[in-house]
Amino acid sequence: MQDVVLAMLAKEPAHGYELRSRMRTALGPLGEAMNAGQIYVTLARLAKAGLVTSQRAEGLPDRPERRVYALTPEGQQRVAAWLTEVHWPKPDLAEFHLKLVAAAAARLADPVALVDAQRREVLRRLRDAQRAALDRSVEPDAGLLLEGVVLRLRADLDWLEACERRWTGLDRTGRKAGA
Repeated sequence: MQDVVLAMLAKEPAHGYELRSRMRTALGPLGEAMNAGQIYVTLARLAKAGLVTSQRAEGLPDRPERRVYALTPEGQQRVAAWLTEVHWPKPDLAEFHLKLVAAAAARLADPVALVDAQRREVLRRLRDAQRAALDRSVEPDAGLLLEGVVLRLRADLDWLEACERRWTGLDRTGRKAGA
């Protein structure tokens, strides 16, 4: 959650409610269950760690004063490092999706390049799992587990292809959508 909040601040400083709104928009229905308090706890931890700074911003007549958060240079470095991390085979799909959204919104990285890096890692792991599954000395129960790993990795590849289509504007046939 901390890295996502930092990345959402990379585009521009914001207050907690605005950050929550950005994440809810990016996650769609999955973001509806997001606890508002979690954002503020995360921001407090990030401030304590020296990754964000904050200052009070005057409120409107019908709104209270708000605290606006911005990245420190250390926070910017952490966002850059987070964007290059690869987390397969146990990805947090929502976190990866938010990484793509934040990277595109703040022009921190090319979302297609991030998808491609993830794809390379999944393909490497798929190749290793398929080799292991073909090993005749593997016990049947372990073979079943390996089969599950292979199926999961194939599903992850399909999802990454869908991500790439979204960020390149291609349809399933590889043509520009609407063309």
